[in-house]
Amino acid sequence: MGRLLLRIAAGVAAVIAVFWVLSMIVGLLVWLVMIALLVGVVFLGIRMLRVDSRR
Repeated sequence: MGRLLLRIAAGVAAVIAVFWVLSMIVGLLVWLVMIALLVGVVFLGIRMLRVDSRR
């Protein structure tokens, strides 16, 4: 009975670890997408300001 509980606890710990790693990866990807969007908007704003100043 003790070994069964140990196996169940190890399985639950493994599942929690996998979900934790997946959530870290997804969170990192979300942050990278947000940073890329911010950089894109800044560069687009700079280009628009340059085009406006040439007129």
